[in-house]
Amino acid sequence: MASDAKDEQVDGRRLRSERSRTAIIEAGLTLQREGTIVPTAQQIADRAGVGIRSFFRHFEDMEAMFVAVDEYARADYEALFAGGDREGSLAERIRHAVERHADAYQDLRAIILGTHAQMWRYAVLRENYARNCRLLRKDLDDWLPELRALPKSKREAVDAIASFEMWHRLREFQNLPRNAAIDIIVDLLSEVIPAD
Repeated sequence: MASDAKDEQVDGRRLRSERSRTAIIEAGLTLQREGTIVPTAQQIADRAGVGIRSFFRHFEDMEAMFVAVDEYARADYEALFAGGDREGSLAERIRHAVERHADAYQDLRAIILGTHAQMWRYAVLRENYARNCRLLRKDLDDWLPELRALPKSKREAVDAIASFEMWHRLREFQNLPRNAAIDIIVDLLSEVIPAD
């Protein structure tokens, strides 16, 4: 009987610990989405409602937290790019791909900017960003099989044109509305990818 009570205590502590860990991860993501591009451990702990010591009990350092955030949210990020209407003419597929990516970029904007701001410091962020760029390239190949026949320089141009960096520049620095930015990217891609 005493053993059962002890097991319940251990299970209860484990559940509370897992809830705290998840709250910390979600707090970091929420802060970024709200505009705190590079939240500190203290800001994250405060938002999660835990002490800073609790933060560092769960995560040895910020890099360990980034690993956990990636594991926690990766499927959601990738789902933003997946799917969509991948049928139709080349022109239709280019437009659908650009629209799908535009929506995903807009949703992930703060998180991508936070990654950019800290990549120089954390190897895991560089690795994650490189992996995501490879996945986006593969996704574009799925939308547009015609890309496989392009010479290397044109294929690289496609990745640059379809990138978050291009989207962000058009939206934030050139202050273009969503549809105007989409039209520009569609036009550029249409020039690089020849229709049969």
